Amino acid sequence: MNENEPRIPVTIVTGYLGSGKTTFINHILKHTEEKVAVIVNEYGDIGIDDQLIEQTEEEIIEINSGCICCNVRKDLIDTLSMLAISRKEKMIEFDRVVIETTGLADPAPVIQTFLMDKEMVNDFLIDSVCSLLDAKHISRHLEQRGEALSQIAFADIILINKTDLVTNAHLTNLIKRLEKINPAASMCLCEDSQVDLDKVLGIYSFDLQEKVELNPEFLNNNHHYHDDEISSLSLQEKRPLDLRKLNLWISFLVQMQGESLYRYKGVLNIEGIDKRFVFQGVHMLFAGEEKSVWGSCSRVSELVFIGKNLNKKELEQQFRRCVSD
Repeated sequence: MNENEPRIPVTIVTGYLGSGKTTFINHILKHTEEKVAVIVNEYGDIGIDDQLIEQTEEEIIEINSGCICCNVRKDLIDTLSMLAISRKEKMIEFDRVVIETTGLADPAPVIQTFLMDKEMVNDFLIDSVCSLLDAKHISRHLEQRGEALSQIAFADIILINKTDLVTNAHLTNLIKRLEKINPAASMCLCEDSQVDLDKVLGIYSFDLQEKVELNPEFLNNNHHYHDDEISSLSLQEKRPLDLRKLNLWISFLVQMQGESLYRYKGVLNIEGIDKRFVFQGVHMLFAGEEKSVWGSCSRVSELVFIGKNLNKKELEQQFRRCVSD
């Protein structure tokens, strides 16, 4: 794709078995004005999800014989490459790719595909990672299945589905628990996977650089939770940071704790740099660059970690050591 062509936005739809993912994709296809290419991952040799998606003019591609997050990730890259080439050659037309992962998938390797493969980086851009959950049954899944926790931890948008099946008290307690796991994600309540598409498409909630342009203050909250195995930590610092110290710390951190760090992202005030330094990572992959000027906004560094068994006191102490002398 040449530099004058915008990258193709990608929406990743994840969620535990029975959460309403396919219904949600049908909702997107029915109500969006965009032309959508859908990639469906079905676990097993015979897939049925592509048959459940309402057949329209959209491109429906099925990947089966395994989970998209492990032994068929190469198939995902091959499929996306084929789509990009076909689009360039005017063989097919589409404005967006939607990927539905199997309910047993950890989203991390799918996300990493768009961060580590040069061709994918050039052609595609993750718009958002949407996680659907069944309001009635998710509590049990969170206790029993690590995948359900991972799907929430990696999400930018959590769609709490089937809210008509639970009481208000149950819903309130569920939201509080989800906020402890991932306070950085936006939450939408819905029935039958019906949600305003303006809340999930074209918002660039995953791509931190785009998000900063849309809302420079979006990380400006100070959550600090301690309860769940998977939890979050948000840090703020008004003093400027030393870029060399920061790079050394993050490099050390991902080497030692990368597998436990699900998502981490920040908008940072670096000594001697007039622009925001924006960075984000998934497990052991991270990248950062200068973005927009601070302008009239307060030059405050904001950093968010979401991970498993975070040593929050240690992380905060290490972060403070990155302050410029």
